[in-house]
Amino acid sequence: MQKLLMIEDDARLAAMVGDYMRANSFEFAHAMDGTAGLQMLSTQLPDLIVLDLMMPGLDGLEVCRRLRAMPGEAGRVPVLMLTGKGDAMDRIIGLELGADDYLAKPFEPRELLARIRAILRRHSEGAGSTTRRMAFGSLEIDRDARTVLLAGQAVELTSYQFDLLVAMAERAGRVLTREQIMEAVRGRELEAFDRSIDVHMGRIRAAIEADPKEPQRIVTVRGVGYVFARQQE
Repeated sequence: MQKLLMIEDDARLAAMVGDYMRANSFEFAHAMDGTAGLQMLSTQLPDLIVLDLMMPGLDGLEVCRRLRAMPGEAGRVPVLMLTGKGDAMDRIIGLELGADDYLAKPFEPRELLARIRAILRRHSEGAGSTTRRMAFGSLEIDRDARTVLLAGQAVELTSYQFDLLVAMAERAGRVLTREQIMEAVRGRELEAFDRSIDVHMGRIRAAIEADPKEPQRIVTVRGVGYVFARQQE
């Protein structure tokens, strides 16, 4: 049974989510604030963290920052961040800090469950391609191990960013719109005015490009989207 940890200062909301998740075969734990949530990670790692953005003390952004700085598996636990409807900038910052997805409040428990299952599926699957390892010059992508190496050195990406990179690499040489990339990864259309794909691409470039300002691997096609270059050094 997969384990969820919700870090949320609204006890009533957490209780409602907990009941719903348990009814759908998840183990569920709740922490009332960021400090308590981080302490719980030292005893048992969840499969996913549902993290509220606005909390007293340590807010969701700081919790996410500290989580991603943790060594080993703890630093790679998927995070779904809960935001307010008008928090576009905070949402972007959350993605930059390593959140895998976000969901605006108020939300339907059914959508939260769907988002959680999609993230966990991406995180656990090696995906169904027969091409398990891909190499582009010094860049190596192992789908089964879900690892990326650049010149033999491990590259740190979130689960979602890894899947974006795989989706691009599988379609090397093809110009893809943002909508096509998001559909390949998340299976749903890009939300109106949602530019989170650009945030993630920036993070991926920072990890795999020699000069992210002059990318050679993931190239922007102005007015269209992105292309993953076939030939790389």
